[in-house]
Amino acid sequence: MNGELDDLERNRREAAAAHARLVAHLATLTDAQAAQPSLLPGWSIGHVLTHLARNADSHVGMLQAANEGRAAAQYPGGLEQRNADIEAGQGRPAAALVADVIESNGRLEAAWSAMTADGWRGEGLSVFGPVAVADLPFRRWRETTLHHTDLGLGYGWSQWPAAYVRLELARMTMQWASRKPMGLTSLPPAAMALPDAQRLAWLTGRTSIEGLEAAGIF
Repeated sequence: MNGELDDLERNRREAAAAHARLVAHLATLTDAQAAQPSLLPGWSIGHVLTHLARNADSHVGMLQAANEGRAAAQYPGGLEQRNADIEAGQGRPAAALVADVIESNGRLEAAWSAMTADGWRGEGLSVFGPVAVADLPFRRWRETTLHHTDLGLGYGWSQWPAAYVRLELARMTMQWASRKPMGLTSLPPAAMALPDAQRLAWLTGRTSIEGLEAAGIF
């Protein structure tokens, strides 16, 4: 039990640090940059930042419900609501986008601090199915790290924290193996030859490797 609590505290701490890195990087964001394409197909930088803000709020909803003994939907209106909210916010000026990220990060960190022991043992209903509330801080750490990279503003996989790479690599390798036929559980030799951070970037679809098919997880 103490190990689980230690993991939870680490994930909260690291997710908050990822928030801080992102916000520091956005200090000089201009309106022109906000309107530029991100590294995600069809999304501008404004789309990515709006998604990050609404994702934080979706976690707040699941956390607050868990504290009340309920399992809440991450997005009450489903993917349609998620996508509509992102589209509605993506065209704002840079200052408004950044303020939204800062404020939503603050609401989420406050929600973490307000959680009870019973609340942390609850479940939420993510867009992909049930999720343990105690796993939400790690998922936010992932969300912030990957989408910080997706902005295309100079934060790349080579800068990902070593702790994130280590933990996420284990998760993503298992996820990759789970989608393969029985017995095919080892990553391709070309992937195993990569440095850990680059292998994780390939697994999460953040880089392509000559001679390797896309990992197909994201």
